[in-house]
Amino acid sequence: MTDTKPIRRIAIIGTGVIGASWSSLFLAKGLQVVATDIAPNAEAALRKFVETAWPALERLGLSPGASQANLKFTPDIAQALAGADLVQENGPERIEFKQKLYGQLDELLPPDVIIASSSSGLTMSEIQKGAASHPERCVIAHPFNPPHLIPLTEIVGGAKTSEATIRRAAEFYTSIGQRTVRLNKEMPGHVANRLQAALSREVYYLVAEGVVSAADVDTALSWGPGLRWGVMGSLMLNHLGGGPGGIEHFFQQFTGPMTAWWKTLGSPVLTPEVQKKLIDSVHAEAGSRTIEQLEAERDEVLLGLIELRKKAAKPS
Repeated sequence: MTDTKPIRRIAIIGTGVIGASWSSLFLAKGLQVVATDIAPNAEAALRKFVETAWPALERLGLSPGASQANLKFTPDIAQALAGADLVQENGPERIEFKQKLYGQLDELLPPDVIIASSSSGLTMSEIQKGAASHPERCVIAHPFNPPHLIPLTEIVGGAKTSEATIRRAAEFYTSIGQRTVRLNKEMPGHVANRLQAALSREVYYLVAEGVVSAADVDTALSWGPGLRWGVMGSLMLNHLGGGPGGIEHFFQQFTGPMTAWWKTLGSPVLTPEVQKKLIDSVHAEAGSRTIEQLEAERDEVLLGLIELRKKAAKPS
């Protein structure tokens, strides 16, 4: 694969929530986007999503050439792929579907076009089995919802992914403002979702055991460690938690208590009864706020945090 060809035209396969959000981000970065989806009313839903997301993207800063007019839609996958420099695939999380789709993409695309999957759980080693001719150009580029606001992309190669593909993918996503994380080995759920899953397990356990309500556990997270995590990660916070002695002193001071807590962490079983308890507690927390109102609240605070982090960031 040559790695000198600039990536300017993106083919979006699947225009659900993730595909539509990716489309919005790519357009805001001045790229050409051709999207395809066979779902009824897919084009109308996509254009509405982009239009709704645009004010937030304007607030974050549009790149030269950014325009909603750069979005094209076709239900024909071959037309969507024509002239593409990179494919962002957002299909259903079913391995048989993915492998069949990658076989089709592999036949239709020149060998130097990266095929990047947004898959949150499937491994590229399994997905790329469908791309018999050029599995080396297939890579996981996993975003977080909504990708047009959350600037994190996990890059994971499969057994047959080339180092050149991984490097070129990381360079591309970094060039559009994403923070990329390179996984050196495949793990189910990648990294960030595994971290979320570990935390969610204890959240569910505490609510199910009646230790705390959904409202109080969410308050404890979002107004406690969550505020710090919006600034820097857990290990760097451990480094600060050790005071002048840093991470070395942190482990000297807290290894005993911390590992003792680990032994009492829960492993809840999400039975129908436990799920109902969680659901009822979440609805009590949400109150009369709709999903749309909650999303707007989330996005407004996210925008403020992203703007603040940009101001505080120093050049590498």
